[in-house]
Amino acid sequence: MQKLEMVYEGKAKKVFKTEDPELYIVDYKDDATAFNGLKKGQIAGKGVINNRMSNLLFRILDKAGVKNHFVEEISDRETVVKKVTIVPLEVIVRNTAAGSFSKRFGVEEGTKLANPTLEFSLKDDALGDPMINDYHITALGVATKNEIAKLAEMTFKINDVLISYFDSIGIELIDFKIEFGKTSDGEIILADEISPDTCRLWDKETHEKLDKDRFRRDLGNVEDAYKEVFSRLGLNK
Repeated sequence: MQKLEMVYEGKAKKVFKTEDPELYIVDYKDDATAFNGLKKGQIAGKGVINNRMSNLLFRILDKAGVKNHFVEEISDRETVVKKVTIVPLEVIVRNTAAGSFSKRFGVEEGTKLANPTLEFSLKDDALGDPMINDYHITALGVATKNEIAKLAEMTFKINDVLISYFDSIGIELIDFKIEFGKTSDGEIILADEISPDTCRLWDKETHEKLDKDRFRRDLGNVEDAYKEVFSRLGLNK
C-alpha cells in the first residue's frame, strides 16, 4: 500500500489516497493545537502514541461490535483506513464534569455525573465548533433523525466499552470526542482517532491528568503523560 495524493491535512493528521479507491492512509503528526488552533505547539512522539493507541482501541471496539474505519497499521505513525465521508459533527460524551461543561453549568471539575451526557458540536473551525442540537442538525441537513439515533446508540456503546477498558488499566475516562463517517455504501462507522488528544484521562487514584489538558493548561510534563498512557496500554513493549 502506497501513499499517493494527499487529500486532507488537519491539525493532527494527514490523509492520503492509495491505489485502492476505498482505502486511505492516515499519517499522524506531532503537532498540537488547542482552543480551535489558537494555541499551537509540538508534543514529541505524540503521533506514534495517538496512532498506535487509536488502532488498539479500534480493534477492541470492533470485537465489541462497533464498526470503524481501521484496516491495518503499517508503521508507528501510519494506518490504512476505510475511505469515509466524515459526518460534520463532533460527538462528545461526558462521564465526569470537566472543562467547558464545568464552566457552562457551574459544576465543580471532577464531579461524577448522574449519567453520561451526549453533546453534538458542528464540525466547523471557522465558527468555533458551536454546540448544536437534534433540531438544528436535521434543519441544516447534517443528519437525519434516524442517523442521529444511530450515532447516539453507537456512542453510548463505545463509552461503555472504553470505560471498562480504561478502568482495567487504572485510568478514569472523564470525557471524550469522537467522529463518524459514511462509507461509500452509506454505512455509518466510527472514524478519526481515540487518544489523549480527544479524551480526558485521569489516573484513578491520584486524578493526575494524562491527556491534552496538560498542554491546554500549561501544566507541564505533557510528553510524560502521553507516554504513561502508552505504557499502561502495553504498547511500549
